[in-house]
Amino acid sequence: MVVALAIDLGLLHRHGRETSFREALTWTGTWVITALTFGLVLAPRLVPGWEAEDSGTFLTGYVVELSLSMDNVFVIALIFTYFKVPRAWQHRVLFWGILGALILRGGMIYGGSELIRRFHWLLYGLGAFLVWTGGRMLRTSGEGDAGGAEDLSQNWVVRLARRCLPVTDRFDGEHFLVKEQGRWRLTPLALVLLVVETTDVIFAVDSIPAIFGITEKPFLIFTSNVFAILGLRSLYFVLASAMGYFRYLKTGLALVLVLIGLKMLAESWLKEQLGEHLTAVSLSAVVGIIAVSVAASLYVAWSEQRPRPPGS
Repeated sequence: MVVALAIDLGLLHRHGRETSFREALTWTGTWVITALTFGLVLAPRLVPGWEAEDSGTFLTGYVVELSLSMDNVFVIALIFTYFKVPRAWQHRVLFWGILGALILRGGMIYGGSELIRRFHWLLYGLGAFLVWTGGRMLRTSGEGDAGGAEDLSQNWVVRLARRCLPVTDRFDGEHFLVKEQGRWRLTPLALVLLVVETTDVIFAVDSIPAIFGITEKPFLIFTSNVFAILGLRSLYFVLASAMGYFRYLKTGLALVLVLIGLKMLAESWLKEQLGEHLTAVSLSAVVGIIAVSVAASLYVAWSEQRPRPPGS
């Protein structure tokens, strides 16, 4: 992970520049292949205690976390739009945002694992929370996010930071800090990074319980999160310009949360009915829901753009 990030930022993005769609798509594919290689080839051979079903469990967790990250991508796009961050500098914000997300999520996973190990009944509470969260997303899935950029003007993080921290009114290249009149001040780019980090914590409140619904093994939980987060930066540059084509993705994500929540509530019964096939069934259901929601979104978008005959 460290080597990959060092190559990405240290060699490929030493200087701020705009990331092309082709480059972002290549990196997205690279991270997906890396995750599959880890879960299917490296971990079964090198990780002590790795069991046969752990590869399927890792892939399920990876798909769930990567899918939930797509919703995060759209919010990040709104943040960049509101602050008018040039595309050439967005990569730097996402890089440091991902490092912060790895640390914050690692702490949340460790704390959650310890709590569940001591109080296993908490899983039922998390399951009910996911069902409630998914139901709420289903009710609001048709409302869209059009007002997200304007809502940031009242964001409590933005208001608190501007009130308590010295923040300049202008960007200074890719710098997060600038010295003015002998005093260090934060640039708006640092404020953007702060909002992105806060947004990730909010999304982790949904995604971390979801991964606990798939496995309770901290190593599997953390690695599936790591690979999903590492691919988030390149995934952003792939999806940010095509947000309008994924109108049903939020509905699909909501159904995934409801499904995982119900699985947590009925874990014992499902294990009796499906046994060792439970992981494969979970993976198939998650992939199927996401695939259908994406396919439906693309089909509707294509139908709307297709030229219609006169008088139709």
